Amino acid sequence: MIDKIEITGNKYKVEESFKKYATKRIGKLDRYLPRGYKKDVIAKIVVTEVDRSHGNKYEISAAMEIPGGKVLAAKDESSNVYAGVDIIEAKLMGQIRRFKLESTPHLRKNKLKSLFKRG
Repeated sequence: MIDKIEITGNKYKVEESFKKYATKRIGKLDRYLPRGYKKDVIAKIVVTEVDRSHGNKYEISAAMEIPGGKVLAAKDESSNVYAGVDIIEAKLMGQIRRFKLESTPHLRKNKLKSLFKRG
């Protein structure tokens, strides 16, 4: 579980139930990180209420700072704050998978092709 999660609101009062939900959803993303990167991960979530002519929407942006200087970020706009967190979670999970493929040598694609390359 990610220990350091900062949840703030811009023109939006963050409720305790939302903090609990976001902490649960975003906090479990560390299980997909490579072993050496799991500790000292910092997640920041910012919720901004955007007034639109056809109704209010919420812009949710999240950033995960991974040790080594890597930052994974996702942003989404939704009419429901909880649905926005779900979408952000899915986006971050895809970025974590890509990061894991890049950082873990035995998971890289085309490794065998480079070993048996002619020439």
